[in-house]
Amino acid sequence: MKKGYLYIILSTFIFSTMEIAGKIANNGLNPFQLNFLRFLIGGLILLLPTIKVIKEKNIKLTKKDLGYFTITGLLGVVISMSLFQLAIVYTKSSTVAVLFSTNPIFTIPFAYFILKENLNKSTIAAIVISLIGIGCILNPFGIKMNRADLIGIILAILAAITFSLYSVLVKMKSEKFGSIVINCLSFLFGDFIMLILMLLSRLPIFNIRVGTKLNSMIYNIPIFKGITSSNILILLYLGIVVTGLGYLLYFLAMDQTSVVMASLVFFVKPALAPILALLILQESIPLNTIFGILFILLGSFVMLKHKKQKSKALELS
Repeated sequence: MKKGYLYIILSTFIFSTMEIAGKIANNGLNPFQLNFLRFLIGGLILLLPTIKVIKEKNIKLTKKDLGYFTITGLLGVVISMSLFQLAIVYTKSSTVAVLFSTNPIFTIPFAYFILKENLNKSTIAAIVISLIGIGCILNPFGIKMNRADLIGIILAILAAITFSLYSVLVKMKSEKFGSIVINCLSFLFGDFIMLILMLLSRLPIFNIRVGTKLNSMIYNIPIFKGITSSNILILLYLGIVVTGLGYLLYFLAMDQTSVVMASLVFFVKPALAPILALLILQESIPLNTIFGILFILLGSFVMLKHKKQKSKALELS
């Protein structure tokens, strides 16, 4: 159990640095390229423990399973994480960290419609409180916000929503495969799709004039070009530590403690990530964002309390 709590602390810290590392790595690397390389490295890191689980469970992959991993890879890596990486380009890493941490809240309605999980007063309250927090960050009081920040905020919310749908799809098959197998294969399948899209981006059709910044990101996306001695370490940190080791520690935390305790990672992150961004990147935290963080933390607390009560009830039954 003590090891489990250590895994929670380490994975919380690692995941809280994800947006900061992404912001630093964006200087010199294309966001789609960074996303591809990050999950390629992370997927390969998780490959050995994945093979071990497949052998232990005697898992036989069918054509249907391959289709499932194609969908989860497309949704989790290609769509959600690309939106996430783009959000970091447009706005502060601390803002993206807070908004992306709301993904467990968005999981609730998806779980209700797809997995037929029950909704109750606690989960509805958690959704409402967290949405108020998102509303604060979206600037309802008319505090000046530039266009880039607004685009980044919208992209971060879309990343959180699509990642929550990915989480529900993972849960659908978690008993059969286990989380580590699903995430590893989703990373690698998603990366294969990313590679195809990156190669297709060299076609003239992608050279559309929709703004110099966006055009430079979607046309002729490099695969390895741009990697230098100045960004190789942060790239390896994102791939090995954040995507590989971070997820591995998170899964070990679930095994050593419980799903409820391990979920503390995403509930602590909204508070820790902005502090780290302030210390490392000197990113200021506006008043509306502080209010947003407080509401999101409150919503997370309500949800965590409900999860604990539900877990205790299952243990007693």
